Amino acid sequence: MMKKLSRIFSVCIVCSMLLVIGGCSKTAAKTTIKIAVAGPMTGDNSEYGIGFKNAVELMIKQWNAKGGVLKNQIELVVYDDKNSPEEGANVGQKIASDKSIIGVIGHFSSGVTMTATPTYQDNKIILIAPSASHPDFTKQGNFIFRNNAVISTEAKEVIDLAVNYHKAKKIGILAIKTDWGTSTKNVIVQIIKDQYAAKGIEVVDVEEVVEGSDDYTPNITKMKQAGVDTIIGACMYATLAPFTKQYKLVDPSINIVGFSNAYTQNLLNLGGKSVEGLTFPVIFFSQSTEANVASFVTEYKAAYNSVPSSLTAQAYDSVGILLTAIKQVGSLDRDKIRDAVAGITYAGVTGSTTFNATRDAVKPFNKVIIKDGQFTKLAY
Repeated sequence: MMKKLSRIFSVCIVCSMLLVIGGCSKTAAKTTIKIAVAGPMTGDNSEYGIGFKNAVELMIKQWNAKGGVLKNQIELVVYDDKNSPEEGANVGQKIASDKSIIGVIGHFSSGVTMTATPTYQDNKIILIAPSASHPDFTKQGNFIFRNNAVISTEAKEVIDLAVNYHKAKKIGILAIKTDWGTSTKNVIVQIIKDQYAAKGIEVVDVEEVVEGSDDYTPNITKMKQAGVDTIIGACMYATLAPFTKQYKLVDPSINIVGFSNAYTQNLLNLGGKSVEGLTFPVIFFSQSTEANVASFVTEYKAAYNSVPSSLTAQAYDSVGILLTAIKQVGSLDRDKIRDAVAGITYAGVTGSTTFNATRDAVKPFNKVIIKDGQFTKLAY
């Protein structure tokens, strides 16, 4: 009897061990799906990188609360490229060394992003950039996607505001001395020369400034002497706000149009009453009454105590596009996920997004004006 009980007890122990081992094996087999965010988390442009991180973090939390994707939780990994080309390339290598990272949202500027894209392409890591506007950006490979407007497309919208809303005749350009600022300035000049010169509209002055400048008196003097009636600002809010303040002390009636990268709450905070009347073309309008936009803005403000910008919203939709593609494919097959992203129609906070043959996002612009201290939708 004792021997029989001993054998039964031994069998029970073995069975229990097998159950534990089996359970551990299932746990070990569980995959954590990693999504990376790369951008400037420190330095002068850190607002943009932190905005990307916040937006992606918020979307991932929403997915994880519903069970994640492919029955796995999603993990966010964040990399600071300091908006430096050298650091951007290093970040690309670090991301590629982690084989569990499926995709990247970022970087901020085209020049930095394009130092990392060859690495992403070689390793079949899907990159969806929320703000890279260089025309050659998506030529880097078929795993490279752009979820914002090509610079020539946005420049046309900016010029439309200058000409058809502000009735510009003599345009001045304020451009920051970066790869983006220089290429944007050149695009603006060319479009006006090709499409508006016959109507008597011309660029009469171009002023290039270093980011972080605090005295724009020489630039303002030259613009005034050239007879500028409307200024196009190819710069971020940190340049546009103080420049506008100083210009309006000299000429309160000057018209100024900015790009979407200056469309932030910080522009209002820094510029105060001086930025009243500035106009912008934007893909995302935070005051929209559409349910998904209102919900996103409310949740973002509650989590991060700030209003999401157009670029932040594009980062939010970018990770939503990637996760939706993974869900549609039903596996982590990188080629199939890439194909799903390329063919997606995604209803996000920045409108219905599809990608064209060159993997550039196709979506409409809103026109906004600063009125009574806030961005207001503009119709004309």
